[in-house]
Amino acid sequence: MSILKAWFDRNLKGDPIIWFIVILLSTLSILVVYSATGTLAHKRAGGDTEKYLFSHAMYVGFALLLMWAASNIKYKFYAVVGKFLLIVSVPLLLITYFFGSAVNEANRWFQIPWTNIVFQPSDIAKMALIATLAGLLAKRQRNIANFKESLIPMIIVVGLICLLIGLANMSTAILLFSTCLLLMFIGRVPLKQIAVLILVGAIALPTALMLGQRGGTFQSRISSFASNDEIPYQAEHSFIAISTGGLTGKGPGKSEQRNTLPHPYSDFIYSIIVEEYGLIGGVGVLFLYLALLYRGMRIVVSSTKPFGGLLSAGLSFALVLQAMVNMAVAVGLGPITGLPLPLLSMGGTSLFLTGFSIGIILSVSRGDHDDQIDTTPDQNKPRKTFQAA
Repeated sequence: MSILKAWFDRNLKGDPIIWFIVILLSTLSILVVYSATGTLAHKRAGGDTEKYLFSHAMYVGFALLLMWAASNIKYKFYAVVGKFLLIVSVPLLLITYFFGSAVNEANRWFQIPWTNIVFQPSDIAKMALIATLAGLLAKRQRNIANFKESLIPMIIVVGLICLLIGLANMSTAILLFSTCLLLMFIGRVPLKQIAVLILVGAIALPTALMLGQRGGTFQSRISSFASNDEIPYQAEHSFIAISTGGLTGKGPGKSEQRNTLPHPYSDFIYSIIVEEYGLIGGVGVLFLYLALLYRGMRIVVSSTKPFGGLLSAGLSFALVLQAMVNMAVAVGLGPITGLPLPLLSMGGTSLFLTGFSIGIILSVSRGDHDDQIDTTPDQNKPRKTFQAA
């Protein structure tokens, strides 16, 4: 045991509980995606189910590698990276909206010219906005109640990015906007100013809905969820998968609804988890996400710098809120959104950026790096921790 701990301390930096949670979820992801891609393999790979097993395992491995690399970078660096990515993401979102690859009647994917590499700029914009907002809040802690100097810059960046994302992906825009509100609350922004941002969101998001490509789909999903007349096809088979899972499930690889449920390896992977691993497996996954949020919020309290604490809080909220929404949709507590389950759903760039985000949280959990330690003559006195609102 001591040998294992020594290896961990030497190679895996940051909160060991977060590492443990991520490794558990990543292992489960490989098992469930392998089981859920059987029908997809018959359609696209001539029945070669191992093709998706190996490709997804490779993606998971690369995401863990990115997480490890990000955890070894001083978290102050992400303040600069966040601003740069935010500036880059604005034209990327506009280009994707007008000229991107269409999936489900919405241009969400950007293909790098002369390559086969595609990604969703909204994933990059989401991470960049959280990092930028954390930086804005950290710099204005002493003057946080000043409307002109503090709130207006936040309104501009949050409103603009959420509006651009909402043109093609309203679910992600609403989730990101909610994360920003939580982050501002933790950053001690007065409730009256938060109410102003809510008003801005109440204007920007419906505007994106009217001008965007998925307004009709979004409205129909809300109407379908509010009405009890007809259950959508995806939700119906998700309910069947969950209801037949029982307490302990049918066993790994024995799902039946994977053959009829749309996107069982991404949007509705939680339904397959409950069907194969039962209520115990479903509650276990929920517990792991809540534990991840708890560890992320512990970092907020122990952080000695406002930026580190706010960055950890924002990224933790973004990941876990998306997970909660995905699981809520699977069990019928929310309208269908199309959001994947972080760390578990099959994917490429979304999985990589999730790993990168957790790596940033791990970097903050390491505490202040050597170049950030106070070197004044009174350096032996205890350092004050950043206290959230």
